[in-house]
Amino acid sequence: QVPLVDSGGSSVQAGGSLRLSCAAFGYMYRPYCMCWFRQAPGKGREGVVLVNNDITTTYGVSVKGRFTISQDDNKNTLYLQMNSLKPEDSAMYYCAATYASCAFDPRAFDYWGQGTQVTVSS
Repeated sequence: QVPLVDSGGSSVQAGGSLRLSCAAFGYMYRPYCMCWFRQAPGKGREGVVLVNNDITTTYGVSVKGRFTISQDDNKNTLYLQMNSLKPEDSAMYYCAATYASCAFDPRAFDYWGQGTQVTVSS
């Protein structure tokens, strides 16, 4: 089990910034891969950025250059810094973890946070 707690979502205006947090605790073995997904109403779950234990990161095309993933190992927390936000970034954001391979496929992830809502107004 890898309990994950997402937080940091809010309502902001276009061009603004937010930082999301994903606290992972209580696990015995560090997950191989963690990922931020997002899901807008009526759409599928979209991969935003993933990072593996080698600190290799992969960003989705729509967020590259605007979003940055980072982690604080002392706090077992993953962060997603989101800058230059656009209305199309509005979605529920989820943190996910897996002990399997990294991929922008929600089916590859076994553990999920509860989600945190991001709303960007124009």
